[in-house]
Amino acid sequence: MRALIVGTAGHIDHGKSSLVLALTGTDPDRLAEEKRRGITIDLGFAHLDLGQGRVASFVDVPGHERFVRNMLAGAHGLDAVLLVVAADESVMPQTREHFHICRLLGVRQGLVALTKCDLADAETQALAELEVRELVAGSFLEGAPVLRLSARTGAGLDALRDELRRLAEAAGPRGAEGLPRLPVDRVFTMRGFGTVVTGTLVSGRVSVGDELEALPAGRRCRVRGLQVHGAAVEGVEAGNRAALNLAGADVAELARGDVLAAPGTLRPSSLLDVELRLLPGERPLRNHARLRVHVASAEVLARVRLLGQPELAPGAAGVAQLRLEKPTVAGLGERLVLRSYSPERTIAGARVLL
Repeated sequence: MRALIVGTAGHIDHGKSSLVLALTGTDPDRLAEEKRRGITIDLGFAHLDLGQGRVASFVDVPGHERFVRNMLAGAHGLDAVLLVVAADESVMPQTREHFHICRLLGVRQGLVALTKCDLADAETQALAELEVRELVAGSFLEGAPVLRLSARTGAGLDALRDELRRLAEAAGPRGAEGLPRLPVDRVFTMRGFGTVVTGTLVSGRVSVGDELEALPAGRRCRVRGLQVHGAAVEGVEAGNRAALNLAGADVAELARGDVLAAPGTLRPSSLLDVELRLLPGERPLRNHARLRVHVASAEVLARVRLLGQPELAPGAAGVAQLRLEKPTVAGLGERLVLRSYSPERTIAGARVLL
């Protein structure tokens, strides 16, 4: 089955989780605090069978600015983004930040969901659509369908399913070439099974019985079982989300941000040479500034060393070295998101050169 990994993006309370629930029948808000407060705090997951051997795997992310780091943990490895904007509020601060993050991560396709249309008249909906189109002008979402929806009434959901099916048909398979690499985004225990981790396999193939290494610690473990969308499988290829039941590793020895790989194939590093681009409108980035570096599902503090210049101007690009405060795993060409240390906000993107 071919999976289309779809990440939601958008401001808090614009209806991302409600839309995923209406589409899939699965509530992605799994934590008791999320249900009590009515907001998404951590990553949520659900899937929708699109027919003809295709499925949309949703990564539902928090919209609140305090939980952008959690959003970033699930934003890697996406095939498409579903940019969610409430018709009665239009474009808001986290709409812009989430959109910038998707651009920095190199997401190449997606849709715009104009939600809560049952709460806005036609004129308000039209104004919100105009503001969304202004936001995405010149980007991968320029010209993408803007679908007017209501998760409460179900209006527009069939059209959204059709568009998701179109994206899934257009997306080519990632294939199983390359070394297996799975950034971990959840770690938990299941009674009778033991340690379980989840994540999106970004390259290679993993099978039951394989020995893996959890980096950066180097802990060896064995894949005792595999599930994709709740069904047991013998193997999984790149481009799919999976749950791995691991033998030989305790929950306390693993964490979000770890990377599972074939033993001896990847090496953690505390130095990353990157091509860095500062977002327009930001303050100049000074040499030796402390940053929050988001590498796949990991967040690592670092100092930036700009090569050949004392600072980087807004909108400009340059070569730099990131000196991480703890080692992590990053692949050649991998895209990173950089956020300021304090106050926390997205300020730049980078691509790993070495």
